[in-house]
Amino acid sequence: MPSLAIVVPCYNEQEVLPETIKRLSALLERLAATHKIDGNSRIYLVDDGSRDRTWLLVEDHAAQGWPIVGIKLSRNRGHQNALLAGLFAARGDAIVSIDADLQDDVDAIEAMLDHHVAGCDVVYGVRRARTTDTAFKRLTAVGFYRLMRLLGAKTIDNHADFRLLSRRAVESLKAFGEVNLYLRGIVPMLGYPSAIVEYDRAERFAGETKYPLRRMLSLALNAVTSFSVVPLRLISLLGLLLSLGTMAVSAWVLAVSLHPERVVPGWASTVLPIYFLGGVQLLSLGVIGEYVGKLYLESKARPRYFIERIVGALPADEVTR
Repeated sequence: MPSLAIVVPCYNEQEVLPETIKRLSALLERLAATHKIDGNSRIYLVDDGSRDRTWLLVEDHAAQGWPIVGIKLSRNRGHQNALLAGLFAARGDAIVSIDADLQDDVDAIEAMLDHHVAGCDVVYGVRRARTTDTAFKRLTAVGFYRLMRLLGAKTIDNHADFRLLSRRAVESLKAFGEVNLYLRGIVPMLGYPSAIVEYDRAERFAGETKYPLRRMLSLALNAVTSFSVVPLRLISLLGLLLSLGTMAVSAWVLAVSLHPERVVPGWASTVLPIYFLGGVQLLSLGVIGEYVGKLYLESKARPRYFIERIVGALPADEVTR
C-alpha cells in the first residue's frame, strides 16, 4: 500500500479550511479502510503568509490530532512557491497537490491512485468542462492554451495544479532550480509515464478567489517567457520585414524624386513612419526587457522560500528547503 501525501497551499483560507480538512481527512480514512493507502498518510497544509486566522486553524487541528502537518512560510511567496515547499517537504510514495477552495473533486484522488499503482508517475486532474467559469474566463483560458501550443510549450489543457506525482517525479522536480516557477509547464517536461483523470469542477465552497485578473495575467506572462523564446524570434522577423519595407519605400521615394512635378507636399509620409517605427521599437524593448528581467532574477539564485515553523508529525530537520 503506498503512503499518500496531500499538499494544500493556503492563503487567507479561514472560511473554507475547516471543511477542507474534514473532507480530505475523511478521504484518507476511507482509502486506508479499503487498503488503498498506508495508514500514516498525511495532509500537508502550507500557509503562504496568510493575514487571517488560517495558521491558527492549522495549529488547532494539528493539536486535536487530525492527520495533518502544518508548514508556515516566513512570508508570502506566491502560490507556486508554496506548492513547491509542500511537495518537497511531504513524505510519501504518492503526492497529490490540490487547492484549498474545494473546487477540485476530492474523490478524483482515488482514481489518480489507481493510475499510480498501475505505473504512472504523473496523473493530471483535468476539467471536463468550464461551465462554472464566466464567458470571459473561458475565452481567455482557451486562448492561453492555444497560445502556449503555438509557442511550442507543452501544456495540458484545462489542467491547473491538481495532480499526483510519484516520489520519483518529486525527486526529479528538485533538479529544476529556476526562480520564476510555472509548475504546469515544468511537470510535463519530466517525461515520466502519465495519465489523465477527468473531473467536474465545483463552485468555490467559501471565501474569495486568490487569482484575480491581475494574477492570472502575471501567471500567463511568466508561462510564456519561461518556456518559449518565440516572442524574441518574432521581434527579429518583424525587424526583417520592416527593413524590407523601408527599402521598398526608399526605392519609391527615389523614383518620385525624379519627377518633382508629381511630389505632393505633406507631412504624413514623414510623421506616420516615425510614430510606427517608434511604437515597434518600444514594444520590442519591452519584450526584451521582460526576458532580461527573468535572467536577472535567475542569475541571483535567491532562495525560493523559508519555512518558519512546522506543526504536526513531521520533524523540522527533515524538511527540504
